[in-house]
Amino acid sequence: MKTLLQVDFPFAGPFGEEMANAMKELAESIAQEPGFIWKIWTENPDTKEAGGIYLFEDEASARNYLEKHTARLKGFGTPEVNGKVFQVNEALSAIDNGPV
Repeated sequence: MKTLLQVDFPFAGPFGEEMANAMKELAESIAQEPGFIWKIWTENPDTKEAGGIYLFEDEASARNYLEKHTARLKGFGTPEVNGKVFQVNEALSAIDNGPV
């Protein structure tokens, strides 16, 4: 079953175009993760937060990525990483134009 992963964490920046330039290689590597379908990158300069909404083929892939990504962020000095895993109801999502 397709699985949604929601991640957010404190982030001092950069944001916007600077973030896009700085994180391009990371985005390319994420696209190669096992079971990965897509990611929507999220950022909020006002609250100094960033993260993303990911869609994976299955829960195991989402959980494996969350573990890897949490370790990577903590290695960068990020004190707290919030991650939530959800199963996707594809029938209802299709009614509301969800990209599943």
